[in-house]
Amino acid sequence: MKALVVGATGAVGKDLVRLLLDDERFDEIYIFVRGTSGVKHEKLTEHIVNFDNIDEWKDKLCGDVLFSCIGTTLKDAGSKEKQWKIDYDYQYDIAAAASENGVERYILVSSVGASANSSVFYLRMKGQLDEAVGKLPFTYKGIIRPASMIRKNTTRTSERITVPILRVLNSIGLFKNNTPIRTELVAMAMINAAVSGKQGYEVIGGQEVFKAAYL
Repeated sequence: MKALVVGATGAVGKDLVRLLLDDERFDEIYIFVRGTSGVKHEKLTEHIVNFDNIDEWKDKLCGDVLFSCIGTTLKDAGSKEKQWKIDYDYQYDIAAAASENGVERYILVSSVGASANSSVFYLRMKGQLDEAVGKLPFTYKGIIRPASMIRKNTTRTSERITVPILRVLNSIGLFKNNTPIRTELVAMAMINAAVSGKQGYEVIGGQEVFKAAYL
């Protein structure tokens, strides 16, 4: 299979690329990045692109499956408008271009609690993206909605605070659907969804992400 990856330098993306390179089911991996990832492998082709000008490189979005794990925080983006541009516009435009090019399978990292009707900006944005890409003519659309993610060597204060608290609550049976999950497991769930052979639109969220990782 030929895999396309956007968001390849993020926490989930790095794990995903590593797993894809080790997976014999995938013989070509194409990543689309702002700057070089530093990863070298005979199966890997790296495209350095300008996400603001997708028309310059959308013809390269050809393959069997598109993995989309672009994401930023409001703090890093600087404003809701800029976060929307990165988390919604970039991802939707890339997905639309890939579907036009005949890519049949699409796997998106969303978020637990995502809802187009949410009063929370982040969850509303994620939910609206989930719904929008769900209308694109991919044979299969897998929406992965993990809870708080455990990133390697994270510097995010929110994660350093919330992950330990959630683990304590989970240990006494509370908020099980929000059990923190390692980014590597999210990547494993994405790959398993991609090769599942399923068709249509599927949401894999919360505890189901753990199950999907170990299929």
